[in-house]
Amino acid sequence: MPKEYRTIQEVAGPLMLVQGVDHVTYDEIGEIELANGEIRRCKVLEVDGTNALVQLYENAAGINLSNSKVRFLGRTMELGVSSDMLGRVFDGLGRPIDKGPEILPEERRDINGLPMNPVARDYPNEFIQTGISAIDGLNTLVRGQKLPIFSASGLPHAQLGAQIARQAKVRGTTEPFAVVFAAMGITFEEANFFTQSFKETGAIDRTILFINLANDPAVERIATPRMALTAAEYLAFEQDMHVLVILTDITNYADSLREVSAARKEVPGRRGYPGYLYTDLATMYERAGRQKGKKGSITLIPILTMPEDDKTHPIPDLTGYITEGQIILSRDLYRKGVQPPIDVLPSLSRLKDKGIGEGKTRADHSNTMNQLFAAYARGKEAKELMVILGEAALSDIDLIYAKFADAFEEQYVNQGYQTDRSIEETLDIGWKLLSILPRSELKRIDDKYLDMYYGRS
Repeated sequence: MPKEYRTIQEVAGPLMLVQGVDHVTYDEIGEIELANGEIRRCKVLEVDGTNALVQLYENAAGINLSNSKVRFLGRTMELGVSSDMLGRVFDGLGRPIDKGPEILPEERRDINGLPMNPVARDYPNEFIQTGISAIDGLNTLVRGQKLPIFSASGLPHAQLGAQIARQAKVRGTTEPFAVVFAAMGITFEEANFFTQSFKETGAIDRTILFINLANDPAVERIATPRMALTAAEYLAFEQDMHVLVILTDITNYADSLREVSAARKEVPGRRGYPGYLYTDLATMYERAGRQKGKKGSITLIPILTMPEDDKTHPIPDLTGYITEGQIILSRDLYRKGVQPPIDVLPSLSRLKDKGIGEGKTRADHSNTMNQLFAAYARGKEAKELMVILGEAALSDIDLIYAKFADAFEEQYVNQGYQTDRSIEETLDIGWKLLSILPRSELKRIDDKYLDMYYGRS
């Protein structure tokens, strides 16, 4: 039986000071028992001799200093994991909120986990089809990759995240595939959108949802992505499943980290975020990947909203260092009505070359991808010149490229949130668009593929 302390000295906002403690360690979980028998949870933030500073998971209302008791449980935050979690909805601390029964855990796991040992990593090289042309065709997602989505306030990253979760699949295999979706600091309306979206399409059956609402405590938000990754590790490396983890919104997570850091009076770093923000994000992101000798894998898509649309803000900046590329949403495309508004030119998947080609997608994929990038970039330049100098100043070939850029945005990128395209459909649309250009302009494509596909659509 854990020792009980009645030595609460002070409660200040989400923090509480307990004196005279013995053998209490950092990150240990505790329980506060109120005079009326109500139990609340807390976590040790700091130990100084016999004083423990703890963070409350619920609010401090009703905690009477003289009548409340504190017990430290001798363990860190844990999640009871089981394959029965699929199809269920949990709060940020892993408690069911879908009116279903409690989960009977097969084992309990420390949610802090460990980043994967680089020596134990297997190289990501298998294509994941998201059904979204701008990703599959040009910034291909590979099993075991970490590929963030950089969005901004007011852009439809929630719809894009839900679409990827519904449509993602590994082609040509019967291997079990699951999605772990963790939402942090979202509104009730957004939470409802995600749960309904998965239920209507039946995707809920292979999905575990963790939902932390905007009015939930900041410290719970810090636990939510770790809960999701712990569930994903169990499914991937114990149940041999291929798991796609989507975390939204990492900006809300980092803001909570800043809030807790400020409460602890730590020295702030860039923009007030704690100096260990990079380390903290890395300990989460690096839990994704493939392990040698294990059949399963974890592919990670963190979604973050860039404050003030600024790519150099600490959160997108540090995320970019740790992950293998980024998908960037564009406000200009959003204003034009392009859905999803993915800006393909600054977007990048560093592992795309490893997941495409014969036996994975199609032999012509690499050539057409490079040609589409080059043609769209030139088409955008031509359109900018047209704005400055007028249409009459452009050469005939520049006008064709400008026409290509418009058609590319309208037919290739703008597919809506309900359309699920196979990679063959995406490649065929690419060829249809490239056929707008004279064959002599397609210098990045091998002649054998031009003979097979050019002008055939």
